[in-house]
Amino acid sequence: MTLMELIESGAQQLRDAGVSFGHGTTNAFDEAAWLVLWSLGLPLDTPLEAPADNPDSMANRAVTLEERAQAATLLIARITTRKPAAYLTHEAWLQGVAFYVDERTIVPRSLIAEVIADGSIDYWLTESTQRVLDLCTGNGSLAVLAALTFPDTVLTGSDLSSEALAVARINVDKHQSAGPHHAAGVRWSARARAAGTGPVRFDFVQPALRQRPEHGHPARRVPGRAGAGFGGWNRWHGFCTHTIGRGTGGDGAGQCAGAGDWQRTRLL
Repeated sequence: MTLMELIESGAQQLRDAGVSFGHGTTNAFDEAAWLVLWSLGLPLDTPLEAPADNPDSMANRAVTLEERAQAATLLIARITTRKPAAYLTHEAWLQGVAFYVDERTIVPRSLIAEVIADGSIDYWLTESTQRVLDLCTGNGSLAVLAALTFPDTVLTGSDLSSEALAVARINVDKHQSAGPHHAAGVRWSARARAAGTGPVRFDFVQPALRQRPEHGHPARRVPGRAGAGFGGWNRWHGFCTHTIGRGTGGDGAGQCAGAGDWQRTRLL
């Protein structure tokens, strides 16, 4: 059996089992490729599009019985537990950057990661933006991405869940170890207020909140999962008012961007 045949077989198993997707992939083939490549210790970007008649292509690489068993174990776990692949592999990707993840946090997926990567988040930033709050930081992936993109800012990742912050620390340590400038400016807080110091002011807030509910479809909260749902959009602008620093940057304005509708909030 070849690597491609093993992936195609796994994809068919996922289809037959009615597995749902959306935590990193959108279809059975991509999910099977992720699980098979990871189980064999191969890079997830291993090229699989080589001509079928090319014996040297990775797609035609022979897999051993041991490797088939390894892949089968992971595929069976995906089918029987219905857990996202990221929880089984303890790895999730955002904008080409790998992050550790487990069931203490939700699998990171965010429009904010896209606007950080493509530069359109610059619309909300000014030359005076120095202190950034990553609200509901979860596993810390957005805070790390922002720190990698804007190394001159100080990022604070905040979450009410101490378990989520423990996962976030794993990720910031992981990316700090990659070099002196990797996510070096990220710090973690269980609250947006430091004990005994009064309100903490930020120049910019990037919140990991669910999209604003519309047309009779309320935001859903996942029981037992901290930060997994948020139906309090009516509280959002009030939070910005008390968290964004008035007088920051000399023009009395702070910036606050929400993941749902990307409204720009100017606080005077």
